[in-house]
Amino acid sequence: MKFKFLILSILFFTGIGLQAQVKFEAKVSKDRLGVNERLRVDFEMNQDGDNFRPPSFDGFTVVGGPNQSVSNRWINGDRTYSKTYSYYLQPNSRGRKTITQAEITVDDKVYKTTPIDIQVTAAVEEPKDGDNSDLIASDNLHLVAEVSNSNPYLNEGITVVYKLYVSPRISVSNFREVDSPKFSDFWSQNIEIRELRPENGEYRGEPYRYVILKKAVLYPQKTGELELEPLTLSVSVDVPSDRRDIFGSRIYKTVNKTVAAGTRTIDVKPLPDGKPAGFTGAVGKFSLDVSTTKDKLDASESLEATVQVKGNGNLNLFELPALQVPSSLEIYNPERKENVTTTLNGKQGSITDSYTIVPTRKGQYPIQPLTFSYFDPETQTYKSLSSQEILIDVEEGPVSSGSGIAENSKQVLNLPSDQFRFIKTKSNFKPLEQQAFFRSWTYWGSLILPFVAIPLFILFGKKREAIAADVHGNRLKKANKLARKYLSEAKKNLGDQQSFYESLERAMHNYLKAKLHIQTAEMSKERILEILKQKNVPDETSTEFIEVLKSCEFARYTPASNSAQQEDYDKAVRVISKLDKEI
Repeated sequence: MKFKFLILSILFFTGIGLQAQVKFEAKVSKDRLGVNERLRVDFEMNQDGDNFRPPSFDGFTVVGGPNQSVSNRWINGDRTYSKTYSYYLQPNSRGRKTITQAEITVDDKVYKTTPIDIQVTAAVEEPKDGDNSDLIASDNLHLVAEVSNSNPYLNEGITVVYKLYVSPRISVSNFREVDSPKFSDFWSQNIEIRELRPENGEYRGEPYRYVILKKAVLYPQKTGELELEPLTLSVSVDVPSDRRDIFGSRIYKTVNKTVAAGTRTIDVKPLPDGKPAGFTGAVGKFSLDVSTTKDKLDASESLEATVQVKGNGNLNLFELPALQVPSSLEIYNPERKENVTTTLNGKQGSITDSYTIVPTRKGQYPIQPLTFSYFDPETQTYKSLSSQEILIDVEEGPVSSGSGIAENSKQVLNLPSDQFRFIKTKSNFKPLEQQAFFRSWTYWGSLILPFVAIPLFILFGKKREAIAADVHGNRLKKANKLARKYLSEAKKNLGDQQSFYESLERAMHNYLKAKLHIQTAEMSKERILEILKQKNVPDETSTEFIEVLKSCEFARYTPASNSAQQEDYDKAVRVISKLDKEI
């Protein structure tokens, strides 16, 4: 019995060890092919490794690759990870060839694949290159995430720019966003891209055209290795084939490719030791300014004191130093004013706390200097800024108990004897006179009111009948109400691209039904422009209306940011307002 239990325990722990071990293997699309065919080789691993070294591929020419793909899934709490390097090979000659071992390092241990034998025969009549178009698309289409700094300090701003590189050998007809990065553990701000503009550039030394799809500024909120999730796109690629039409032009084949920018790792450094007192996490370059609107006034008058920090860095992500005043100056909670813009250089601008201060007694009162500290990542040092002391001179008012400059302490107030004179201590109540209800104003009012209300009800009923008989007017009101409803629905759906543009398009169409008496079958852009021109609507307004409809149609095929949706909504409201004034 003990022996059986020992065998079961060994098998159990051996199974656990096998389940947790690293798998690194090579797979081929076929082990027998013609000399005019192509071979695909995949090197797969179940853990992320370093120092991948492919084999020499003797006897083959590498015509594509390496293409890298990563899969990271969570199913019922279990993580499944795989990483694949793919190569496309063209045999140089007939005969028996070997794909030798590839190597990878995981946790300082080297793993190797098993060699694979390939038999290359004579050329076949119909080469079966099922991956040929896919190969061309993969080799000529690349989604890249460019990070400005992969080793920043905590709260130091970095930028990430996603670029889609397209070779001149192919063309992209359409794309859509499949998965967008969430930027966990980062404070992030997307930078609006108003228009996708293709530009010329290079990718791995070859000429390419690229377009910038997404830009964001990130401020890491944790130290250590943080991952940037990949941006994933589904792209329709037009790939030239070997076939030609009757006119001799090359026939193109459309291939749908899913490309990802790849996961990027950001190693965030902690801020160095030696933080000055009052440091609240400001990182960047800043200046401090403390000022007041006036330094001479009378008691019960007010002045405004401002504490402003200006510069470039993680604005909005730290606290400003609080203003301290003597007790004879009454100070109210500050009003925060932010004037911050976000560019690829980070957050720039100013943050201001505005205090309202009211003195209560005559005298001179100092506002103590403020100190603001921040970390400069360029010099890698902490810096402290201090303001000047401000003296407030209160010229008229109750005299304080002390002389000269008032101290920051509580003072005894001598209140006048008539301070609470408005409080009555004796009453002069009188009894109400008794009055009979009969022949009172209440009696006569309740008696006459029904006779006065009867003509009003008759007039109101006739008005309702006239409104009900106005079929055309009721249709206009109903359509206007429906248009307002859909505009309201579009506003609620801001952020949900599909629902937003569907409701926005319905609102525009229903507005036309109400104002121009157009039926749904007539909702062509040419017909709309023709009718608007007949109504003497300016061309500028008509063009803006058509642009909104085009935006709704274009959004079905391309992604739109939240700021672009807000811009389209504002344009729709503006256009409807203009048409109401001009029709």
